[in-house]
Amino acid sequence: MKLLAYATAATLALATPAFAKIATGSTVSDMSVVDSEGVTHNLSDFAGQRVILEWTNEGCPYVKKHYKTDNMQDLQREATADGDTVWLSVISSAPGKQGHKDNVQVAQWKAAYDVASTAVILDEAGDMGQAFAARTTPHMYIIDEDQTLVYQGAIDDNSSSNPATVDGATNYVRAALANLDAGEAVAMSDTQPYGCSVKYAS
Repeated sequence: MKLLAYATAATLALATPAFAKIATGSTVSDMSVVDSEGVTHNLSDFAGQRVILEWTNEGCPYVKKHYKTDNMQDLQREATADGDTVWLSVISSAPGKQGHKDNVQVAQWKAAYDVASTAVILDEAGDMGQAFAARTTPHMYIIDEDQTLVYQGAIDDNSSSNPATVDGATNYVRAALANLDAGEAVAMSDTQPYGCSVKYAS
């Protein structure tokens, strides 16, 4: 499938309606996105690599839970350590809404929390979020080397915003990556995301 380029024109040509969930196991449409440093990334450029998408919003208590405990950053480092995995944090908060950031604010946030994602995508028009039907922060997706969506859902199985609950939780993303490393199908490939709603413009 062929798709988006919303660096300036917010053009989106999806094979599925906005907010329609992309079925796990389907090929992800190509798209071009722009990160906080002005670099354009095409998903098709990552063919042969795994891509992890993480919707985020610094002001969300559920996001804070995972960043203040370093749970998210540890997972980012662990996942990308092989050099063949790309981690894209995505901010779909519209201007004026919780979690919205410009490039300077992203740099400050990354420094403050030692964020280890490959890049932070600025999606203030919400096109990328709507393409993936991202509903919460965090909301996690894994795309495999064949550009197939192999996981979508929560980061783990504890939907509390209490940081103390990170310990002991089953991390679905880590488990999915372990399945893939072992050459296996992802056992838990579609889970219920939890967190704050994504702060789209409408």
